[in-house]
Amino acid sequence: MFFHKRNSANAGQRLWPVFVLLIAVAALPACGVLWFMNQAMRNEELAAEQRLREIYASQIQAAARGIDDAWRGKLTFPVPEMEARASETFAAIVKNGHADAALFFSRGILIYPELAAAPASAAEFDSPLWREARDQEYIWNNPGAAAAAYARIAEIAGTRESAMALMAEARCLNKAGRPEDAIEMIIREFSGDGNNSNNRYKNALDLERRIVRANALMFALDLMAQPGHPLFQKTAETLAECLNDYAAPAMPSGQRRFLMRRLQTIWPECPPFPTRDAEELAAPFNEISLGELLSPGQMRATNVSDTWAYLTPDRAMIALFSHNHIMAFMNDVLARQEAIPGVHFSVTPPGAGEAGGSSAFSTGEIGNLFPSWKISLVLAGTDPFRSAAGQRIALYMWSGVLLTCGVVALSVLLAAWLRRQVRLTRMKNDLIAIVSHELKTPLASMRLLVDTLRDGRCNDARLVEEYTGLMAKENARLSRLIEDFLTFSRMERKGAKFERALLRPREIVEAALEVVSDRLRAPGCELEVNIAPEIPDIIGDRDALVTALVNLLDNAIKYSGDIKKIQASCFAADGRVCFEVRDNGIGFPRRAAKKIFDRFYQVDRSLSRHAGGCGLGLSIVKFIITEHGGEVSAQSRPGQGKGSVFTLRLPIFD
Repeated sequence: MFFHKRNSANAGQRLWPVFVLLIAVAALPACGVLWFMNQAMRNEELAAEQRLREIYASQIQAAARGIDDAWRGKLTFPVPEMEARASETFAAIVKNGHADAALFFSRGILIYPELAAAPASAAEFDSPLWREARDQEYIWNNPGAAAAAYARIAEIAGTRESAMALMAEARCLNKAGRPEDAIEMIIREFSGDGNNSNNRYKNALDLERRIVRANALMFALDLMAQPGHPLFQKTAETLAECLNDYAAPAMPSGQRRFLMRRLQTIWPECPPFPTRDAEELAAPFNEISLGELLSPGQMRATNVSDTWAYLTPDRAMIALFSHNHIMAFMNDVLARQEAIPGVHFSVTPPGAGEAGGSSAFSTGEIGNLFPSWKISLVLAGTDPFRSAAGQRIALYMWSGVLLTCGVVALSVLLAAWLRRQVRLTRMKNDLIAIVSHELKTPLASMRLLVDTLRDGRCNDARLVEEYTGLMAKENARLSRLIEDFLTFSRMERKGAKFERALLRPREIVEAALEVVSDRLRAPGCELEVNIAPEIPDIIGDRDALVTALVNLLDNAIKYSGDIKKIQASCFAADGRVCFEVRDNGIGFPRRAAKKIFDRFYQVDRSLSRHAGGCGLGLSIVKFIITEHGGEVSAQSRPGQGKGSVFTLRLPIFD
């Protein structure tokens, strides 16, 4: 089956300038209104912003002065009375929260955290006793004898030498497989609490100027292997006290950091060290002369990420601050500032983009203490000026919107009315042309045949019978056209009324086949009928459903070529009764599958003229089936012999 497309009406082509004009009429005033509205809103916003800037300028200055005063008070650090007290001052500054870490200088030289020192001379440990002990340990590989030799040295030597000998004795006892003896000796000699003679080694230094007592206690903890040892807890607490002691002479910063990390690793219950983070923060600067990179009295960024440094005016100390410390302190100061409700302050360091981000209303400098730092004022809500401006802006906006909507609405209504008139004009023209042509053809044929018979020019009885048969055929064609036009008229008026009765699907198929039986028996036409047994009954108008099925069969006959293979089927599927008509015609393209049920739609008018028809058949089928609560569908592939399949689905009577 192949349906044919009618040509477009010239009236529609002539009306496109009217639509363009309507669009212009709606667009130009709307654009003008929107432009004026935008200018008015912009002027109101600029005026409100200027008033706000004048009011809030003093707030930014006051906030900047508050930050500067608070920091100058915070940066008034205690100065060590002597170089030996630098470590105690370091601990006090960190514990009191004045700074995250500090570096102390004396005459331009870093004294704490101290630079790595060269090992001391080992000349004092070159006596015959020391040589004998080292020979036993390293040459003769006799750790037991070496331990005894180191013990004799510890009994007669001074404090520093004795401490070194005791450490060597513990090492040899462990090598000799006597770790418990080593632990007992270290606890006995080094774990004093300052109130007995065992504390004589508290400040003893080794050749690398490290506290021997701290290393000895760590060695004992390593030998205990696990916290479950009976002496582990007490020894660990003693070492922790030693690491938290910043009294002179101070433990070297490198030794302190190492032992803090090591103790927290082997002792999960180890309390946090208040100064560990400060020691770690100051460590990268131990070999950097920050005094040459900083300006006294100013906060400057360092080469360590998120770390800032402040050099005191006397160049005796550099205070180190983390970025979070600075921001938290500034935010705390700003929180105490008196500001107009609806705003808040934001601080931004150098290189971090615009202060306050895109929402910043006004921005200023903090001061010389923090060069290039910005403080911004951010609006957190509405204010009276902006509210008043917003009311006027809303008035302009709604006036413009209503005016624009009115113009657009009128244009849309006018365009819809014109489109409807064009559509009606096209339909009238198409109907007149189709009716004229389709009625003229059978009438002309019948008139010619009647005139021939009346003139007596046909004396052959066989020829008379043939002419009367042709007249009957044209009369039937004319009747179908008139019936289609009447049905179309009822569809347009929505006045079609269908009778409802209980129907057997088999009877509908048989009645439709009977209507077109003469053409189905024509030479070259092959019909196959498949009706499933026990098909459920349906409710509907018998004549209307027969008409729908006849229209499908009529199309299958007209558009199947000389050799026709038509299949009519009836079956039940998915709770519905299906009527299916299949043919072997040339089909129709996929894009036309939804349009073929439109009124007067034809893909090719030339083929329609040959086969007959006005493009109403399938629209009538769809109308009838839809009114019965059913569905109609079509499937096809273009090409000779591919054919088409039309299916009517009607609900089953329960």
